[in-house]
Formats: sequence, C-alpha cells, structure tokens
Amino acid sequence: MAKILTLPKLSVVMKEGTVINWYFKEGDLIKKGDILYDVEAGKMGGSAESEEEGVLLKILVNVGDKAKCGQAVAIIGEEGEDFTELIPKEEEQEEKEKKRTTVTVIGGGPGGYVAAIRAAQLGAEVTVIEKCHVGGTCLNEGCIPTKALLHSAEVYENAKNGADIGVIAQPVLDFTKVMERKNAVVKRLVDGIHALLKANGVNIIEGEGSFADRTTVKVKTADGERKIISDKYIIATGSVPSTVPIKGIDSPQCIDSTGALSLEKCPESMVVIGGGVIGVEMATAYSSFGTKVTIVEMLPRLLMNMDEDMTAVAVKAIEKNGAEIMTSTKVVSVDDMGEKAVVTVEKDGVQEQIEAEKVLVCIGRIPNTDSLNLEAAGIECERRAIKVNDYMETNVRNIYAIGDCTGGTMLAHVASAQGEKAAENAMGNDSRYDSKTNPSCVYTNPEMASVGYTEEQAKKEGISYTAGVFSLGGNGKSVIMNGDEGFVKIIAHSRSKKVLGMQIVGPRATDMIAEGALALSVNAGIEDIINTIHAHPTVSEAVREAALAADGRAIHG
Repeated sequence: MAKILTLPKLSVVMKEGTVINWYFKEGDLIKKGDILYDVEAGKMGGSAESEEEGVLLKILVNVGDKAKCGQAVAIIGEEGEDFTELIPKEEEQEEKEKKRTTVTVIGGGPGGYVAAIRAAQLGAEVTVIEKCHVGGTCLNEGCIPTKALLHSAEVYENAKNGADIGVIAQPVLDFTKVMERKNAVVKRLVDGIHALLKANGVNIIEGEGSFADRTTVKVKTADGERKIISDKYIIATGSVPSTVPIKGIDSPQCIDSTGALSLEKCPESMVVIGGGVIGVEMATAYSSFGTKVTIVEMLPRLLMNMDEDMTAVAVKAIEKNGAEIMTSTKVVSVDDMGEKAVVTVEKDGVQEQIEAEKVLVCIGRIPNTDSLNLEAAGIECERRAIKVNDYMETNVRNIYAIGDCTGGTMLAHVASAQGEKAAENAMGNDSRYDSKTNPSCVYTNPEMASVGYTEEQAKKEGISYTAGVFSLGGNGKSVIMNGDEGFVKIIAHSRSKKVLGMQIVGPRATDMIAEGALALSVNAGIEDIINTIHAHPTVSEAVREAALAADGRAIHG
C-alpha cells in the first residue's frame, strides 16, 4: 500500500527546510534506512532517511523547493500502484496550516519565553504579549543584574584582599563602570532571548494584556487596542514588590531592588529593610563596595527558609564584611532629612534611630495579576494568586498559569520549569510539575544552596533521618579559594539511606546543588553518591565526603 513520506523535524527549532539534493529518482527502489535527500534549514542542515521500503512513486517537493515539517515530500509504494488519492491538494494543505493550535503567552519573563519556545517546538503558532521587557523582572531588574553586581563586588573584594594570597593591588571602585557592565550583560542576554523567540517563529506584541472572555484577550499597545483570539493561554505575568504601611516609606531616599540596581553612585550608607534573599544579596554587594549597611529583619534570623547552620555561616561573613544585622526588629518610621533619611527601629520595646543615605525596601513580592481582568475569563484566584494544579492548569480548561503569578515559590527556574510543563500540556501532552528537585540559592559570599529537606523540616515532619556533614576546611580546593568556613550537609533517611535533602554553604554552592537535585530526581541513596568518583581537587569532593559522613565513614572529616 502506498504511503506518504513527510519532511522530518531534524532539530527542535526547525519549522521548514529546503530540499537541496535528491539521491533517488521516481521509479527507483528504496530500502529502509536509505538517505533520500538533503535538507537545508537556516544555518543547519541534515539528511532524511526512509522509514519505509518500496518504489519511489512520486516526488512532491523538488530540489530547491521549500516544505514545512510534516508536509508530504514523496510517495512510496509498489510499482504500478495507483497513488493519485494520496497527492495532497493545495487547499487541503492550507486548511491543515489553518488548524495549527494557537497559544498566547501573557508575559515574556523566564517562565513566559520558555513556555513560548516549548510550545513552538511542539508545533503551535505562538504569540507573546509583554508590556515591558522580554526577559521579565529576572533578566532586566532581578536575578541577572543582581548577580552581575555581586560578581563585580566579589572581584573588588578579592582584589582588596589579594595580599593574603601574594597578589598586592590597590583597586579603585569605578561604580559607573560597574553599572555599565551590568547593563551590557542584561542587553546581551535580552537580545539573545529575542533571537531565540524569532528563531522559533514566536510573534511578540508589546503591550498590556487583559481577558475579555475565556478565548479573547485585549492588548493595550502604543498604537491602540488589539484583540487576540487564541486556542490556549499561558499566564506568566510574574510578581511585583510588596508594600508595607510604614510611615514615610514613600520618602525619596527609599528605593526597591530595581532602584538599587540603577543607582548613579555608590551610597555611603544604606538601611536594608528585610532579611530575605533579595535584601541579603543586595547587602552583600553594597557592603563589599564599601557602603555602611544595616539589615533590619522582623524575624529572629535572616533567611528563615534556609538551613539554620548555613545561615549562621553567611551571617558571620556578612558581619565580617562590615554590615550590621538587627533581627527581631521592626521598622517604625522613615523620616526624610533631605540628603539622608532617619530610620526609626524598635526591638524589645526600645527604639533606635539609624541615619542612612538610602533605604532599600525588600519585604517580599506579590503576584502581578491586578490588570489581567481574570474575572472575565472566570479564572479562580486566592489573594491575587492564580490557582493551578500540578499540570499548571487553572480552573478554565484552555488557560494555564505559571511562575510568580501563581503565588508559589517565586524563583526564575521554577517559572521556567513550569513554563515547559504548561506548554506541553497545552499541546496535548501529560506533563506534571514536581517541586521536589527545586533548589533554593542565595548568592552571598560564601554562596548558599539547598534542595529537598532541611534538618528543621525533617524534624518537624517526624521523619527518621541521618545527617552527614562535611566541613570545607577539609576540602583542598575550598582551602585554596579561602572558602573553608562552609560545609556540605546531606539529609538521608535513616533506614533506606535515600537522599532527602542537601545543603551547601561555600564556594560554588549554587552550581554544586544540582548534584543534590539530581539525587532527589532519581531517588538516589547516599551509596550512589559515594560510588560516583568526584574529581580532585574540586569543591564537589565535599559532596561525596558528606555522603560518607551520613554513612558514618567520612575519610577526610
């Protein structure tokens, strides 16, 4: 029986290709696995193999002609067989193109653009609606610029202390250059995302989208309002900084994290309100630059979601760098004093005043959903957060939501992972998001990273566990890098020895935590880590030593 041969998808980004050479002519016998023709797709190319055996009855796409992936290229069958009914009519092909699933992504951040690319890979016709910048908060005003700032701070700090390792220098901080480099890094990565979206055929609309009903979105653009009708929607609008009712919090000296990333000069002094990840990272950078930093946190310690032992190491390093930390302390008011502000704080009923050039407010973020008009689509929310299940589905069949706007763990890599799942499900797959392997990272100096259970969480849930801890003072590479005050901790089930969690504080912690995430993903035991040879000298050797410690047989501890 005659069969149609279609243009294969030779790469995940390929949409169409040009046939540049046929190795057979009509009437030739084709065997399974024969190379039929060569294809050129942009800068890439490849060859198409036959998955069928028979006579090449008809070539439908000749040399030099273009075809879309999945389009009929040739017909193969038995000699003399009637195949006219298999030749696709032009109107049928056009109708097939019209039936491509349309997916509209509202928000072009790390969740949105990833969702868009994944949906395009799966054959969807994709549109991204973005009101500010592709890359979202993460790339433009969050993760990337913050880490660029922290890298400059680390280099400056190392240069100042270079005499300790035999490198004597007199570094001068050029804050303008620091900001210029940060901006250059951001621009390069944003341009890269634009290129990726273009390569995948994703259409970008600059504007603010809001639902008119379950299938229609209105977009306010610079040229007026547009209407978008789509089969599926993925909401990826992220989050915005939260506010608190503190007297004077709107003083001109008060800035949020975005403001801290766009200062024209390095401030002499800064009060950081909030001891979460953003506040601590900003405090780390600016204290390294020479700013007198005071962190004010209402809770008993900084970074309450991280392992307490890890936090203790980080706090020691932050204080050593000149920053002051005030915990169990609330901010009463901020008073505008012209060039500076006076921050009044209170602890145990006693008030104190702190004078600072800048007041950085980092008290968390909230879902960015106010402008979406979710009620028009019947989408359920809870305190601004869109309610979703593990498949990233809302209560409305064709609408998905991912990332910060769902009110869950507000991290860029979570949004990206959820974006892939949402796109796959929108295209008819069955992909479930599992948070088990989601790491939390803090880019202090030393770095901190955690995945899975901490000791506190295991105790709270009554899990029978064993903890293996290895100090980086026994790790050669860490000693070389002056990072010997940290440690690696592995939490394992006391009976099965399966890895339940991993915490790392020290050099390269945010890179090494992937080994812990992988262990959780494959349900590995500590013996699996022990049996994996880790290169020497590397900081990663400490992971194996922690696994050995969890089994009561550490070699270097």
